[in-house]
Amino acid sequence: MILANVFCILLFLDKILHSLASGQDPHGWRTPVDCVRANELCAAESSCSSRYRTLRQCLAGRDRNTMLANKECQAALEVLQESPLYDCRCKRGMKKELQCLQIYWSIHLGLTEGEEFYEASPYEPVTSRLSDIFRLASIFSGMDPATNSKSNHCLDAAKACNLNDNCKRLRSVYISTCSKEISATEHCNRRKCHKALRQFFDRVPSEYTYRLLFCSCKDQACAERRRQTIVPSCSYEDKEKPNCLDLRNMCRTDHLCRSRLADFHTNCQVSFQSLTSCPGDNYQACLGSYAGIIGFDMTPNYIDSSIASITVSPWCSCRGSGNMEEECEKFLSDFTENPCLRNAIQAFGNGTDVNLSPKNPSQPVTLPPKTEKSPALPDDINDSNTIYDTSVITTCTSVQEHGPKLNKSKEHSLCFSETQLTTDIMPDQKTFVDQKASGSRHSARSILSALPFLLVKLAL
Repeated sequence: MILANVFCILLFLDKILHSLASGQDPHGWRTPVDCVRANELCAAESSCSSRYRTLRQCLAGRDRNTMLANKECQAALEVLQESPLYDCRCKRGMKKELQCLQIYWSIHLGLTEGEEFYEASPYEPVTSRLSDIFRLASIFSGMDPATNSKSNHCLDAAKACNLNDNCKRLRSVYISTCSKEISATEHCNRRKCHKALRQFFDRVPSEYTYRLLFCSCKDQACAERRRQTIVPSCSYEDKEKPNCLDLRNMCRTDHLCRSRLADFHTNCQVSFQSLTSCPGDNYQACLGSYAGIIGFDMTPNYIDSSIASITVSPWCSCRGSGNMEEECEKFLSDFTENPCLRNAIQAFGNGTDVNLSPKNPSQPVTLPPKTEKSPALPDDINDSNTIYDTSVITTCTSVQEHGPKLNKSKEHSLCFSETQLTTDIMPDQKTFVDQKASGSRHSARSILSALPFLLVKLAL
């Protein structure tokens, strides 16, 4: 009897160890992967594959309540909640991003209780920080940003972009596309303009794109240049402003637009439990998700060229909202009156997310391969959105030289030390942690540690 019990325990432990070795949860499923890979894993499992096909048929042309009224549809959904598809996520800019997002929403649209105000992001969480971008920008520029604190940062951003072949080429493409007049009645091809903008912000490193979008300004001419970055006459403005809720509903009919909007709400939603008003005090995540919705119908932009305050908004209003006006105003205020987003833009423009001259030396950063740069043109050569010149990049105002400036807005102070807002993770390094999987590993280790006591118990 004792030997039989010991044998059963050993079999149980062997199963747990096998699942841990293969990266699986003891219940039989792997740690989260991207949705394209999860779909392949599901297709290889007959039960999962058949249930997934059933669910897709159930979702076709039906709302959630109608779908769940069907027992077969409900059973399929319950099975898929235990599959790798349930926890899968996507990476922004991945090769099969649209396919990945389609798979994600094919599952999660059936899990939501109707039309939710905020939807969870289908993208992997962002772990990099603004301070990482500041370091890289300093490396690429090859000079101390503190020596150019009085320069025009938006002009410097355009010059820096011209030093990078990829940035210069894609910027030239979207400016040309968005500025091309189609006919006397059609100012431009908005669809092609949006596509060119998406390619620019998805393919050009944020060390360059952020400086064009979020450069700090001390005069109105600089602020107007910043506002004109995305060629708003084509990509942003229209004859009339649609209702914001109608614009949101239109965005949610497209998997890519829906995903980028959900990502914005996830990373820029105001958190009153953080110093910066941002989730996890991560400015980088908010700015990245903001840039991610440029090039869609929901494209946001600066509403004016004021230097006194920063206000961004999609091209919409809440007129004609009827009894939905409160919801509409809440949606619009996530752009126009969002302290997290405003603080993130100001922090990047002022360089307040990183101590540029730390007393303690930071970890060394690996230099990128050297590339040949075009000879710099004289400083007095003008730059515009259609005529390019070259120069060196400059970053934001030195906090060390002038001391931290008081933030007169109602938001929290933007001056934080590098140790407060920096992680050891480098840019673009993204991870997705499966809490269930880590919990299962902990449980397995607990069982292993208890094994000697079990054996003694049985022996007695």
